[in-house]
Amino acid sequence: MREWVELFMIRSMQDLARFIKQADLNMAQYSTLMRLHHLDNCGVSDIGEKLGITNAAASQLVDKLVQAGLVARTEAAHDRRVRQLALTDEGRALVKSSLEARLSWTRGLGESLPPAKRDAITQALSDMIAAGQRLEQPEA
Repeated sequence: MREWVELFMIRSMQDLARFIKQADLNMAQYSTLMRLHHLDNCGVSDIGEKLGITNAAASQLVDKLVQAGLVARTEAAHDRRVRQLALTDEGRALVKSSLEARLSWTRGLGESLPPAKRDAITQALSDMIAAGQRLEQPEA
């Protein structure tokens, strides 16, 4: 299993690095886009905290993403002084493309297997996912 995880991670990271370079992003910018993808929206300070950078640095990073049309700033409903960040349609499309780039190799790998083996592997992976989720649950 360790060999599979290593192979998968190497390929996944190679494909991601290639995508980020082609998209003319750096890892901090990509991480910001992914954070917004998973949270829907957040503030600049949330980005700074997640990346371990100052609010000023986070603000500069976000400025570049806003200028690129990938992120939009809006006023928070509860306080107009608070600015929320969210992906634009273009930002969502870029994130979707990045996820596809990371998964294309595994999709091709699965399609190269005979259906019976693919079904057996799918079942085994489903069992592993369920076991992993159980391990993540706090003990009662």
